[in-house]
Amino acid sequence: MASNVEAPESWYLALLGFAEHFRTSSPPKIRLCVHCLQAVFQFKPPQRVEARTHLQLGSVLYHHTKNSELARSHLEKAWLISQQIPQFEDVKFEAASLLSELYCQQVPNLVDSAKPLLRKAIQISQQTPYWHCRLLFQLAQLHTLEKDLVSACDLLGVGAEYARVVGSEYTRALFLLSKGMLLLMERKLGEVHPLLTLCGTIVENWQGNPIQKESLRVKSVKPCLKQLQQCIQTISTLHDDEILPSNPADLFHWLPKEHMCVLVYLVTVMHSMQAGYLEKAQKYTDKALMQLEKLKMLDSSPILSTFQVILLEHIIMCRLVTGHKATALQEISQVCQLCQQSPRLFTNHAAQLHTLLGLYCISVNCMDNAEAQFTAALRVSDLTTHQELWAFIVTNLASVYIREGNRHQELYSLLERINPDHNFPVSSHCLRAAAFYIRGLLSFFQGRYNEAKRFLRETLKMSNAEDLNRLTACSLVLLGHIFYVLGNHRESNNMVVPAMQLASKIPDMSVQLWSSALLKDLNKALGNTIDAHEAAQMHQNFSQQLLQDHIAACSLPEHNLISWTDGPPPGQFQAQNGPTTSLASLL
Repeated sequence: MASNVEAPESWYLALLGFAEHFRTSSPPKIRLCVHCLQAVFQFKPPQRVEARTHLQLGSVLYHHTKNSELARSHLEKAWLISQQIPQFEDVKFEAASLLSELYCQQVPNLVDSAKPLLRKAIQISQQTPYWHCRLLFQLAQLHTLEKDLVSACDLLGVGAEYARVVGSEYTRALFLLSKGMLLLMERKLGEVHPLLTLCGTIVENWQGNPIQKESLRVKSVKPCLKQLQQCIQTISTLHDDEILPSNPADLFHWLPKEHMCVLVYLVTVMHSMQAGYLEKAQKYTDKALMQLEKLKMLDSSPILSTFQVILLEHIIMCRLVTGHKATALQEISQVCQLCQQSPRLFTNHAAQLHTLLGLYCISVNCMDNAEAQFTAALRVSDLTTHQELWAFIVTNLASVYIREGNRHQELYSLLERINPDHNFPVSSHCLRAAAFYIRGLLSFFQGRYNEAKRFLRETLKMSNAEDLNRLTACSLVLLGHIFYVLGNHRESNNMVVPAMQLASKIPDMSVQLWSSALLKDLNKALGNTIDAHEAAQMHQNFSQQLLQDHIAACSLPEHNLISWTDGPPPGQFQAQNGPTTSLASLL
């Protein structure tokens, strides 16, 4: 009798052991793993074993194969059977969570099947704090992906209150901070400040796992880069082998500490680029990309690819400023390849990709292509959640129209939409300063020099206040050019010399080229022969560097990307015979 009772357990454990052995082999033997798990059903197992095996099969097929239909079938059976079994929460809610994730990944997308599934799981999980919180986070994320930020915020608010009731201040803070990020996306800054104040109090008063505490600091830290970097250094020195929290609702972390490290690098890159410290941006991009490569060998989390794309987007802009267009173009191609691997990534970054190509086109003087790329970016961007990106695109498109010189109607239509003096569409200090600069540039080309000076002084005032070094350098050199045209050589020199110093510090190749040309003419006019010769030599050096980079970029097969304006990014590129554009306007 005893042997009959033990027999089912023995065969089950043996098959489970073989399945796990094949799954963890190097390389994994997924087909054999699936055979072992399917063999369990031959023994007509009890409901608990049947439901758990369906979950295991669904999970293995979902994570390791492309057979989503079979994975879906097993997960649906696991969810159906487990609901009939009392006290079987882990299998029941893991099946619901994984099945809803699979619904969202399938083509066509089955989000409308995922939502009611998650709502039912949330409804019946209130006595299981960990799963209740996890499922609330998951449904909130699903609403966020659908741009339904109001519903997502409501769910996160429900989660925060539930966490408070079950005594989990840590997870309450996670819910509140997640809600804070969505409120920032909605530009509801008035609601964000009290929420962050509350979170700050919760974090300071919370006594618990130091890694969890520091991760909350990373998520809620004020925009002080040094404090953020100190938090990640603290986390890096702490060990993960802390005692697990006694409250199951505390069994969350915002991000693994390795991911947080990359995120802090990313924020540092963004700050450095905004301030015009491009060498620092390059240094931290290299660190972050190296870390990402290591992580992606072991971790297939989609957030890593998102981090990689955002890092590349920023470093591409840095390369274009520093005069490395060929490298920038190859990195744009790399972003295309990453987007080809993930439809969701492409949907979220298509506008940015066309914008980067537009900036590249400006740098190689392909103005028609630049216009086409910015127009494509405006067509695919979501203005409700990417207002800053929209304003950035419009500002750059306006600069293209100014340089073309014959698009007056389109230009004035754009300028009305980004008027820095009246109802500017976004709260970004940097973009408003850039809008003043664009107005100054237009006034300069139209010969309205007093008006140009007013706009540029406004740009200088704003860019100095926020350490926007590149805007400062551009404004100074343009003011210097205006004073030179007006014959005020001393005042021109007072503008161009600091512009050159700042441009060298950034370094900004185009501003250096412009400044050196002005310095050459200024010193000649002032009778400073030696200084004029030195400036002429500098101008010649910058011209040669830009010309060589221009030829290298236009000769790359990836240069054909400038013609792509619709649909998914192309996978193959035809080789170029040579540069098809002129550098004359830059020189």
